[in-house]
Amino acid sequence: MLIKSKDKATPKSFEITPETSYWSRREWLKSAGILGAGLAAFGGAPLPAMAKDQNWQAILNDKLASSKKWPHSAQEELTPYKDVISYNNFYEFGTGKSDPVENSKDFKVDPWRVQITGEVGKPGHYTLEDIFRPHALEDRVYRFRCVEAWSMVVPWVGFPLGDLLKRFEPGSKAKYVRFETLVDPDRFPAQRFARSTIPWPYVEGLRMDEAMHPLTLMVVGVYGKTLLPQNGAPLRLMVPWKYGFKSIKSIVKIEFLEQEPDTTWQRLASREYGFYANVNPQVDHPRWSQKRERRLPNSIWDPNWVPTQKFNGYEEQVAPLYAGMNLRTHF
Repeated sequence: MLIKSKDKATPKSFEITPETSYWSRREWLKSAGILGAGLAAFGGAPLPAMAKDQNWQAILNDKLASSKKWPHSAQEELTPYKDVISYNNFYEFGTGKSDPVENSKDFKVDPWRVQITGEVGKPGHYTLEDIFRPHALEDRVYRFRCVEAWSMVVPWVGFPLGDLLKRFEPGSKAKYVRFETLVDPDRFPAQRFARSTIPWPYVEGLRMDEAMHPLTLMVVGVYGKTLLPQNGAPLRLMVPWKYGFKSIKSIVKIEFLEQEPDTTWQRLASREYGFYANVNPQVDHPRWSQKRERRLPNSIWDPNWVPTQKFNGYEEQVAPLYAGMNLRTHF
């Protein structure tokens, strides 16, 4: 599905935020002193499981205001905010690209718990405050490539997933990490139907070294703002060298496993969707080429094709993870 864009010669200010303007706004907030109480108050060891609820949104707002610019961001034109929040795959809200924004208006984050389980020293149910408190946030501009051959360049806000996972003390048998999305038909309308497109919960997984890689991000915001429901609020992954379906949204469970987990799209179509899902222009999807992608915004008249890069342009950083592997077999 293609998005029809407005006349590029006369964009409206609310539709396109150039990267330079975005970062300038962030720096102005900091220089003007419009920050939270400081990160020092949020340091220290993880809080006990099932800590008393506090105002997690206020904590997050302070952290968003004091987030730091990551020095290794992609130096490409940002996808307009309106496209980032309105062109989404999130089947829990529906299968159309506009379904997530249209069907998530009443989505409530509270209450929210993340279950930590498996081969780990500190299992339990953790609140959003537990998750956020010890971590400083970074603004990271990542390329985002969907297996459907469309792409974006997005300024996410988050912290390295590995920093979170270390807090739970993974055991020596923890070779993989499995993630689950929330199942709640009251919040996700597409989960109400007996004949759902996919079996719930949505499940994804990473090898431990992939999960611990510095590029793998636990995302809590986008464009300097709190993550919206259609983008995976309140917690989602961003694994920038993999196709987008690996970056699971609205996470409520993290499990540490010795064996490779089954994942949702593998179960549904193993010939089309492998466990690794590394962006590789030399390995086509059985139904279309992966050699190029449609960068948003685009239209029927201006598809905005760009060449697909191996590992989505992050080959130098992540190729060593797959040394000796046949990436056509382990796709």
